[in-house]
Amino acid sequence: MTSESTIESTREIKVETEHERVIFRADPSCGYRAIIAIHSTALGQAVGGTRFWNYATEELALLDALRLSRAMSYKNALAELPLGGGKSVIIGDSLTTSRAEIFRAHGRFVESLAGKFITAEDVGTTPSDMQFVREETCHVAGLPGRSGDPSPMTALGVFRALEAAANHRWKSADLTGRTVALQGCGKTGYSLAGQLHKAGSNLIVSDVDPNRAKRVVNEFGAKAVPPEQIFDTRADIFAPCALGGIINDQTIARLRAEIVVGSANNQLLEDRHGDLLHEKDILLVPDYVSNAGGVINGCQELLEWRPADCLIKVNGIYEKITTILKIAEAEHLPPNRVADRLAMNILSRARPVNL
Repeated sequence: MTSESTIESTREIKVETEHERVIFRADPSCGYRAIIAIHSTALGQAVGGTRFWNYATEELALLDALRLSRAMSYKNALAELPLGGGKSVIIGDSLTTSRAEIFRAHGRFVESLAGKFITAEDVGTTPSDMQFVREETCHVAGLPGRSGDPSPMTALGVFRALEAAANHRWKSADLTGRTVALQGCGKTGYSLAGQLHKAGSNLIVSDVDPNRAKRVVNEFGAKAVPPEQIFDTRADIFAPCALGGIINDQTIARLRAEIVVGSANNQLLEDRHGDLLHEKDILLVPDYVSNAGGVINGCQELLEWRPADCLIKVNGIYEKITTILKIAEAEHLPPNRVADRLAMNILSRARPVNL
């Protein structure tokens, strides 16, 4: 007979937001604890990666899931994809050796939502982890041998966003000679560094893992600085490509760049921080627009798109950013406020999809 302390348990979480469903699930037998937040299915099945992070509290994990899932809804809406927004977070040490048990438990959680949510890799997870998820559910993407590593396409979208922002601010999309302070040299940061190096930009980089920063230094001629110093670095562009919440009251006062655009999700700790950047005449590119290349790449699996179609769509991020920045300038508004409004308008006009 199975003890209640070792069986899986699920509970709905009540939140004062526009989210459709927020669910917590635990499986004590393998130390699995996770939250799935479904923000919107107005445009289609909610799609969002699985983040594996050692959150200090369950409340912080919930906040991350809520913010990330909302960003996915806005991202897919502005990318004109027939997909909704969701996110899953696993609470714990991503270096665990119990990956098979944890991700199979996660697969059962995803499967319990009967197709309303599709997941894939994210921070702390890999395509190999998604294979374990696939053993329990078909509602998973980012599998080995399918759409592949999304990092290069995410980086390409960010690069195109950088060009659009540069053209808006300096009337030239040419990044030759421009100095970019790049925070985070993981998979996407590394790919972006390569494209910037090829474009002739000067790179100043940081990472909590010195080996990742060293790789970019060795391969792309970058200069490395300690992680805490990257905010004080004089540069034309600040490119956050690590975790979110790094644009806040403390860091805004230290930024010495004219443009902020990167791949990190939820770069603003709070929406008002976009207002503060606007007041300082620092041009912010909304992150869920610039980093849409990853989910677009996943459309090879999700929507059976051809790679060439995905590439065209990712390059289209340039025009999307250009439009948002022009509206923001004409209305004297921060770009993040404009992007939020455009995304919410799309969602409010959508006809509910039967799932």
